[in-house]
Amino acid sequence: MSRRTYPVPEGLDGQRLDQALSRMLGLSRTRAADLVDQALITVDGQLLPKSARVLADQMVEVEDLDTPAAPRPDMDLPVLYADEDIIVVDKPVGMAVHASPGWEGATVVAALAGAGYQIAEVGSEERYGVVHRLDVGTSGVMVVARSHRAYSALKRDFKNRDVDKTYHALVQGHPDPSDGTIDAPIGRDPRHSHRFAVIADGRPSVTHYQTLEGHRFASLLEIGLETGRTHQIRVHMSALKHPCCGDLTYGADPVLSQRLGLSRQWLHAVRLTFRHPGTGALVTFESPYPADLAHALEVIRQG
Repeated sequence: MSRRTYPVPEGLDGQRLDQALSRMLGLSRTRAADLVDQALITVDGQLLPKSARVLADQMVEVEDLDTPAAPRPDMDLPVLYADEDIIVVDKPVGMAVHASPGWEGATVVAALAGAGYQIAEVGSEERYGVVHRLDVGTSGVMVVARSHRAYSALKRDFKNRDVDKTYHALVQGHPDPSDGTIDAPIGRDPRHSHRFAVIADGRPSVTHYQTLEGHRFASLLEIGLETGRTHQIRVHMSALKHPCCGDLTYGADPVLSQRLGLSRQWLHAVRLTFRHPGTGALVTFESPYPADLAHALEVIRQG
């Protein structure tokens, strides 16, 4: 049995023990409650019921071989900006936005909570503060709501398409035309349940793209979304026969992916522009390419 000790972050002050554990450790609330019921959790050395309220800086000791480690204080989640209404982060590849069935890795929601950031407790518990998402394999800039007014305003703006989301994608080959719009409905792939595809009865999906650089084997595109379907860019580029480099799920060449050193799709959310829910000002946040994508692009540029 392993033992781990964590201080209760200020942002979780006053919350139920099971709820605080869920957010600190990235567990489901049911799993957190089970740990308490099994007497595997102590707070300042005492066994407490799962309904007990915790206080900031109390020490929580976890005794369970299978309990995931809590997010480190640096979170591996760079914070680009934070105020009382919003927090803007640079999500790394391999981190989900929120917990979901079957996902046992790190999440943005858990990392923020573990670092003591209070986020809006609106919506389902595992999705507190979430107003939009990025795939686990997609990196880049995203915003999380910290207040109720921010959550309502941002959800409305995303729904009304009043938010500008800009991505860069390195795709195989050269799209023709070099600049264009893809208007094709997307739904669950009937042949592969883990994938999505362009299908006649799918949800309306619109993607705009512009070629920034054309190289021998690939093109760097700037992409804007009118809609926000799951895997939208990946599906649309695959449908054009120009999948994102490294995206083996949607038809990328595995040999080229290996030569570029890619273990995920070359897709990055580089810029996010929206109206600040508190001040009303138009704000823009940007994220540079992470190391793996920058390396792959340089290899392509060198031919």
